[in-house]
Amino acid sequence: MLTKADDYPIHQTADPIAYSGTDRNFYDRYFFNGYGSSDGPFFAAALGVYPHLNVMDAAFSVVDGSRQHNLHASKLLHMERLDTSVGPIEVEVIEPLQVLRLTVNSPEHGIAAELTFSGRFPAIEEPRFIRRTGSQTSMDYTRLTQNGCWEGWFEVDGQRHPVNSAQWRGTRDRSWGIRSIGMRDPQPNPAAGTPQFFWLWAPVNFAKATSFYHLNADARGDSWNTMGRWVDAAGAVELEHASSALDYRSGTRLAASASITGQSNDGRKLDLQLTPTQTFYMRGIGYGHPEWGHGLLHGELASAYEVYDLDAIDPEDPGYFHIQAICDAKAQFGDQQHQGIGILEQVVIGPYDPYGFKGLADVAP
Repeated sequence: MLTKADDYPIHQTADPIAYSGTDRNFYDRYFFNGYGSSDGPFFAAALGVYPHLNVMDAAFSVVDGSRQHNLHASKLLHMERLDTSVGPIEVEVIEPLQVLRLTVNSPEHGIAAELTFSGRFPAIEEPRFIRRTGSQTSMDYTRLTQNGCWEGWFEVDGQRHPVNSAQWRGTRDRSWGIRSIGMRDPQPNPAAGTPQFFWLWAPVNFAKATSFYHLNADARGDSWNTMGRWVDAAGAVELEHASSALDYRSGTRLAASASITGQSNDGRKLDLQLTPTQTFYMRGIGYGHPEWGHGLLHGELASAYEVYDLDAIDPEDPGYFHIQAICDAKAQFGDQQHQGIGILEQVVIGPYDPYGFKGLADVAP
């Protein structure tokens, strides 16, 4: 089947672009977040394409005080991947790898946005994520990540928030490949064992620099994918032996603080301290959502709106373990000190020996 994308010189196989290999779990996704301060309003958005499921979905969320507003949308893809709009939510690439526009217009739900992201430094490619669960490949994907600034506005509950590039920072990513999407396989994998997943992702914006760190680790704490980088006007610096240490809030699987360290090959050491000030629940943009999870079928076009009372969320509910904590950040890199704001995305499912988690969803004492 021919689509608009076939008129661009971007083919990777002899197939039309409508076909993406043979794995039904192939996906292609945009993610964004933005913040003007560590304790003020925060927004996040996602748009995902699932060629084999013939679905495209999107979400936009705003944390404002003690409430998190979530707008969800889904449509049939009709195998046309270049139409990156899903009902009230649209993502446009204005300048590849540099400028993107996010538009939201849902007057019936009182939520709207006109936001433009501009990269502060070039996007970085993270190490390829490949993970097998028993006999199956559960992950095989690539992601680019970019810290940047925002311009525009967003509106929720009749209140408009102006956004200016001098103050508003954030992070975007693009990932594509294989992940679990849509409905679960009705036949369980007999070699999969107890579900286990440990994930940290910490992009930070400073006035004249940015930093990146992520960690995937198994139940014993052994890393199977990790990266640390420092980026400033002089370019990107790989951080060797990057590592993290977390203190967990009692009764949760959420960090009360985090320390990230590493060293460049010229001997400069990084000491980064992150202090969470707010919590954004990734469920609000589809991650683990029971109804609006990524790739689920909702028909030709559908949308929904919900509000979380953040004070009422049960921290022991595994459905809310996946979060992004908005953090104050302090860093020492070499002989320079930096202050900024960043994100500590985290999810711990199943056992993780380094922090004493033994079961599927037990919490810190």
